[in-house]
Amino acid sequence: MSAGWKIFWLSAVMFAIAFGVGRLVVPDIVPIAFAKESQPSWAVMVAFGLRAIELTAAWVAIMSLSIMTGAWARDQLRRHFRRAPFDTRPTSRAD
Repeated sequence: MSAGWKIFWLSAVMFAIAFGVGRLVVPDIVPIAFAKESQPSWAVMVAFGLRAIELTAAWVAIMSLSIMTGAWARDQLRRHFRRAPFDTRPTSRAD
């Protein structure tokens, strides 16, 4: 599970970095080519690239967290159902 947490935190950090850089470098740019006011093409491309990185990092974080949650739930269910069976020795009967 250590690798899963590494992937989760790495993607969360990448999301935060892309989000912060996007707000600092191109704060008022819409990451699509159509807008009411004309926008510089370099800014649109940078905003689009940063948005793509944000969405990809968020997707990877969500997927890794859900896989780790599923693995944890599977381990918990295995522990629950792996308990020692009842004692099968015959009991003494007092008539």
